[in-house]
Amino acid sequence: MAAVDAAKVLPKLKSDVATLSQISEDEKSGFISLVTRYLSGEAQQVDWSKIQTPTDKVVVPYDTLAPVPEDAAQTKKLLDKLVVLKLNGGLGTTMGCTGPKFSDCTTQDDYQFISDVQNIAKSYALYDLFIEFCYLSVIEVRNGLTFLDLIVIQIETLNAKYGCSVPLLLMNSFNTHDDTAKIIEKYAKSNIEIHTFNQSQYPRLVKEDFTPLPCKGNTGKDAWYPPGHGDVFSSLKNSGKLDALLSKGKEYVFVANSDNLGAVVDLTYRYVLVQVTPKTLADVKGGTLISYEGRVQLLEIAQVPDEHVNEFKSIEKFKIFNTNNLWINLQAIKRLVEADALKMEIIPNPKEVNGVNVLQLETAAGAAIRFFDNAIGINVPRSRFLPVKATSDLLLVQSDLYTLSDGFVTRNLARTNPENPSIELGPEFKKVADFLSRFKTIPSIIELDSLKVTGDVWFGAGVTLKGKVTITAKPGEKLEIPDGSVIAGKNINGPGDI
Repeated sequence: MAAVDAAKVLPKLKSDVATLSQISEDEKSGFISLVTRYLSGEAQQVDWSKIQTPTDKVVVPYDTLAPVPEDAAQTKKLLDKLVVLKLNGGLGTTMGCTGPKFSDCTTQDDYQFISDVQNIAKSYALYDLFIEFCYLSVIEVRNGLTFLDLIVIQIETLNAKYGCSVPLLLMNSFNTHDDTAKIIEKYAKSNIEIHTFNQSQYPRLVKEDFTPLPCKGNTGKDAWYPPGHGDVFSSLKNSGKLDALLSKGKEYVFVANSDNLGAVVDLTYRYVLVQVTPKTLADVKGGTLISYEGRVQLLEIAQVPDEHVNEFKSIEKFKIFNTNNLWINLQAIKRLVEADALKMEIIPNPKEVNGVNVLQLETAAGAAIRFFDNAIGINVPRSRFLPVKATSDLLLVQSDLYTLSDGFVTRNLARTNPENPSIELGPEFKKVADFLSRFKTIPSIIELDSLKVTGDVWFGAGVTLKGKVTITAKPGEKLEIPDGSVIAGKNINGPGDI
């Protein structure tokens, strides 16, 4: 329960919000509703004693589902009812990016401009500066293809193979809208329809008195926030896209994060569902599905009482976690949004903006599962969850651990270990620009178990890493791994150890 007197706060808050010309009436109404729910205590943590492990009837094993129909005409019929929606509101700031994660150069003029800058930078020995500039807006996944390139190729392949018309929707935020509008121009001749819409834009709240930050004189973008991907349902309706899709005979939407390379269309799913997958030590903070007061629902770490956080992180008690891949009936979304029935759990997210403590209230899309009739979770193979949240993830997907075909990134069968290697890169590798500059080529890691890199380390071309490898550069020293090096089960602390 927030330590704020709602009776005193809400009247002034409503008055302040009414003056915000930057947002729509729908956004104002949605924001006030969210804050009102929060102040009423709806963000309270769960009663831990009521949590139960969901049964196989609630979280269904993937291999028990009915197979996809083999008849091509039947497959086309199913695909023609489908919409793919990618959540594209994030900036990728964890990896030093300032635009959407799938950003790319959009026209030949862009490429020529960057080429000119590169030549100038080289002539003045400023190549590192160029690299930083260029890659802040570009994350290439494999073979020069970005996240969006791969998504488009996947859907193009489906449409061409079955003669169907699966459209792509991108839910942007005010942070990513302008860049995305330019980026998608490159797909004008593609065989898929690409549509965009924005999720809501809400003002951050000053924690001290619950005044909207824009009303305190902060007129910049950092006074606002997108309220989490749980906003997808109301934004889809408010944008007019939901009714437009229904009018074209669309029935289902597949929702997934744009940076999850494992989130691909699978016609095995014909339910309202949330995909979960076995939890590993890398996923201990991820949400999980539980049975709670007779219904299946999502449990996020923010809802967990402090004394139970370690228990929540356990991979013994909570063995699955939410991939944020959702398959949902569009008519059900329309019915629930129009009834204002989607009251997902509120996640308070405290921040600091220019020295001011602020609060942003968010919701998660997967938390909506408890409002849909007969909704279930599907325990899918780990291959359905391949996110790129950090440069350590980028190293995995750019390496020979994965292969690329028709836009699909799949595990290399030469890897016998079912688990991915553990990758820990130092802060020198945090930004994409720095990461790329430190590898002449991405090392072979087919036989790698774990890698930890610390300090000023640079990798040559054709390096192979096997077993457990630790590479540490001494403070103030540069450590270069020579071209063609094979490092197997070693701790490298200097050139003599290679």
